[in-house]
Amino acid sequence: MTIRVLLAEDHLLVRAGIRALLGGLGDVEVVGEATSGLEAIEAVQSLSPDVVLLDISMHGMNGLEAARRIASDFPETRVIMVSMHASEDYVARALRAGAQGYLTKASAAQELEKAVRTVMQGEQYIDSHISPAALETYLRRLGDDEVEKEVLTARQREILQLIAESLGTKEIAHRLGVSTKTVETHRKQLMDRLNIHDVAGLVRFAIRTGVVTSDVTRS
Repeated sequence: MTIRVLLAEDHLLVRAGIRALLGGLGDVEVVGEATSGLEAIEAVQSLSPDVVLLDISMHGMNGLEAARRIASDFPETRVIMVSMHASEDYVARALRAGAQGYLTKASAAQELEKAVRTVMQGEQYIDSHISPAALETYLRRLGDDEVEKEVLTARQREILQLIAESLGTKEIAHRLGVSTKTVETHRKQLMDRLNIHDVAGLVRFAIRTGVVTSDVTRS
């Protein structure tokens, strides 16, 4: 059986490297590529891949939000999060979002193959750089931030990410295809729900809860 894989990564060289590694596996086929979380969701809908290799840090819609929606709408597709981050925080949030696997970009080539084959068997795969004991401890502690974040709608989380990436109201409206008034309404609602009433506070919350990573925010 051929394993059909979708690559979702916004760096061309990284995508090319992963594609080359997968190309060496006789029973794995890369059926598509995406450069954002939204593109990944659309590609999953049209291509029905078995596995999505999903970068955690992408502009517009991050990998965590994309993983959450894929897990909800396309449960037969397995998600492996790929990230430069090896901390328990990111791994825990990826698993909470619905990912079945987690790889760091420092992983050896054989780990990529092992991760794909493991999730295809319905099992979870965590990068060997991650301590299982430390991850388990972190998962037990993680809670308040996730509950707090879940009070937001999917649209509000999307707008929160764009605000944290320093996009203005008009830019967000254009990106989402909605009116500036709609964006302003969503921003007011998410500020009220979080009891955070300044942009700097929203950015700190977005980073703390994994909606964005500090490397994709811009001054």
